[in-house]
Amino acid sequence: MRYPGYAPLVEPARRSAALWRLMVGIVLITAVFLALSLIYGFLITQFIPIEAWGEDGLGIEQATTPLGALVNLFAFGLLIMALALVLPLIHKRGLRSVIGRPALALRQGGRVLLYMLGVYVAASLVQLIDPIPLTPGLDPSRWLALLPLTLLGLLIQTGAEEVVFRGYLQSQLAARVRHPAVWLVLPALLFGMLHFQPGIMGSAAWVIVVWAALFGIAAADLTARCGTLGPAIALHFGNNFAAIALSAPTGYFDGLALATYPFGPEDTALMLQWMPMDLGILFCSYLAARLALRV
Repeated sequence: MRYPGYAPLVEPARRSAALWRLMVGIVLITAVFLALSLIYGFLITQFIPIEAWGEDGLGIEQATTPLGALVNLFAFGLLIMALALVLPLIHKRGLRSVIGRPALALRQGGRVLLYMLGVYVAASLVQLIDPIPLTPGLDPSRWLALLPLTLLGLLIQTGAEEVVFRGYLQSQLAARVRHPAVWLVLPALLFGMLHFQPGIMGSAAWVIVVWAALFGIAAADLTARCGTLGPAIALHFGNNFAAIALSAPTGYFDGLALATYPFGPEDTALMLQWMPMDLGILFCSYLAARLALRV
């Protein structure tokens, strides 16, 4: 393999590397996730307090209230459950086999987060040159009180996406197809396409797709180099913490944010203006991760 460090995640997939198994696995994971989501949605309507819905009734749909944002983040736990149920059935492997050695993954992820902190501090200093005026979001005391739940929710959300795309899809493809261009890029493209939301993002929707696909490639490369999902989850977690818990666009997934930008996802011109900075931070975070792990 061109990525010898990737062997611990690929070897468990070789016993069930047939493409038909992957196709059946994807269908079953989707079906189980949708079924669990229906149950989850029913329970939300029965037990979630009215304030979670917000004054416009979109607090959960667009994650504009603290409870609404947490409901969305914790929903990704259903995806992990679906994968955990399907993996032994179709591929005769467990959830741990798509994550890697837990202790190693934890150490790698911790180092990546530490180095990413430096990237975000540097980015914050650069933005002081031409600052974007921010609007206060959550009251700081309430933000701190919710922080443990926010961190847990973000870990579940980012972990779920990584175990499915970089852990499951990527390793199963790598066990079947030798060329890295296939198993690095295909899951990343699918990951990007699932971020296509023209109803929310407007004409900037394709920009978000491109960003998400590039993120997927960066996370895929880190996973293949390091042999665990730790670095990819850390890269994802650090990015989403900044975008959801620190400063978020107004009107979409800003329910847990300490501050909001004076524009929303539908403001195409401003989103396009902001995108080079986002891509620059992503690239620097990827380089910081490689530096942290010397890979």
